[in-house]
Amino acid sequence: MNPNTDLPPPPRLVGALGTVELVALVAFLMALNALAIDVMLPALHNIAEAFSLPTEGEGANRQQLVIFAYVAGFGAPQIIFGPLSDRFGRKSVLRICLLAYAAVAALCMLAISFPGLLAARFLQGIAAGGIRVIAVSVIRDIHAGRGMARIMSLVMTVFMIVPILAPSIGQLILFVLPWQGTFGILLVAGLGGFLWVERRLPETLPEDRRQPLSIAGSLASYRAVFANPLARGYIVGSGVIFGALFGFIGSSEQVFREVFGQEDTFVLWFAGVALTMSIASLTNSRLVERFGMRRISHAAMFAFIIFSALLLAAMLIFGQKLLIFFPLFALMFASFGFIGANFNAIIMEPLGHIAGTASAAFGFATTTIAAGFGYFIGSHYDGTVIPVITGFLTLGIGTLVIVTITERGHLFRAPSEE
Repeated sequence: MNPNTDLPPPPRLVGALGTVELVALVAFLMALNALAIDVMLPALHNIAEAFSLPTEGEGANRQQLVIFAYVAGFGAPQIIFGPLSDRFGRKSVLRICLLAYAAVAALCMLAISFPGLLAARFLQGIAAGGIRVIAVSVIRDIHAGRGMARIMSLVMTVFMIVPILAPSIGQLILFVLPWQGTFGILLVAGLGGFLWVERRLPETLPEDRRQPLSIAGSLASYRAVFANPLARGYIVGSGVIFGALFGFIGSSEQVFREVFGQEDTFVLWFAGVALTMSIASLTNSRLVERFGMRRISHAAMFAFIIFSALLLAAMLIFGQKLLIFFPLFALMFASFGFIGANFNAIIMEPLGHIAGTASAAFGFATTTIAAGFGYFIGSHYDGTVIPVITGFLTLGIGTLVIVTITERGHLFRAPSEE
């Protein structure tokens, strides 16, 4: 089997789930991760008050643990879900993860201590990690190369609706319910996803393409992933650049509330950033099959560095003014709409025969690296945006160095295997 060739859809997929519904379903599954983070951003202050945590200054950074406990659970267990889905198929493992996601949301609602809430969030991250692995694997089961990049871009366009709406939904919930209500949305979403998958998603991994399950076999598959220099380099690069995204998510509520005094309108500013990323993802889906994954994603890396440098200079020269900060900040984060789907497709392109394992390795390494950098940046928030933006610029430069080494100095190249 040539992993660089588009694989035809499994027979049961044809007529059962069209492209539009496939994109919508995969976007929904991936959005469960974003929903678990973004819907509670307006509630972080309430959660801190409920558990008697500091709510102002650097001490308030502890509330970010509600986010990073989840992210910590999301990363490492993906290395288990990949081989499981390669052996038993996508749908059976996905069912279990969706039910677990919903069940742990209920545990979060019942938490009576902050450590208990963090433990439940960690477990929810584990379930969401499995959902993410399988969602990406489903796409790779039936698409490759630029076709996969196009589909993933469409998925990301729909997916980004959640960061746009979720904080607003969380804020509306807080008007009528305590902070536990934000986890109630996750319970409903998890159960809804389970019903959608159960009724509409066929199995995309036929029996004859399944891999034996063994420790030795799984280790061999992971070695194959990381032995591929292209996959290895882009996995590390993805982890570094997405550390900026995690750092923003963790500190965004504090930045807009404390630095810019936008407590009441935070959700609108957050939605604006997400909207630019969604527009960029949609644009990428229209351009990637013409220009290729590398040309677009490499240009986006330079754009991220340039806009983060301009933003840092502007904040140092003109002071922390929202009307200067937001346009540059939104343009900087629009770069992710051109980076995420293309990096993902580059990694998965040569590894279609072990798509579940490759997706798991990508998710594990990227999330683990990004979470570490993101928490480091968020924890250095000091009441100003300077440490956060400095961290973004540093991560952008680091990613450029990693990708340049991976491509042996040949950026923007569109090799024949793409």
